[in-house]
Amino acid sequence: MSLTLSQQLYDQLRAHGEETYPHECCGILLGKSDAENLTVHQLLRAGNTRTDRAHDRYHIAPQELIQAQREGRKAGLDIVGFYHSHPDHPAQWSPTDFAEAHWLGCAYIITAIEKGHAKITNSFLLTGTTEDDKAFIDQTITVF
Repeated sequence: MSLTLSQQLYDQLRAHGEETYPHECCGILLGKSDAENLTVHQLLRAGNTRTDRAHDRYHIAPQELIQAQREGRKAGLDIVGFYHSHPDHPAQWSPTDFAEAHWLGCAYIITAIEKGHAKITNSFLLTGTTEDDKAFIDQTITVF
């Protein structure tokens, strides 16, 4: 299952990481999903509530998730994923990213921000049916 989004949204999520550098940014992806594809229609920036380790951790407040679900519902969209940045670290998921990923079937996009500039952006699909069998698999990003 690939992830599809516009060049504008792709650029916005990468810019968000540059703006928050040297801290991690985070956000929510609203869109539609089918058997073949997750399509992002809207990006919602979220505040990183991790004040203790904002340089290498992120957390989205539950209130923001609820608000995103409400916004999505009004627009006929669902939460199809999340994004965050890795300041001066590769665009690969960490053990913490995996442990804190709970939205099965959603995309988790990570952008490496090197010295304040967005470099590589990767996406990982959280697969499985429960916390016990969840796994991240590499996901192709299609930008149109």
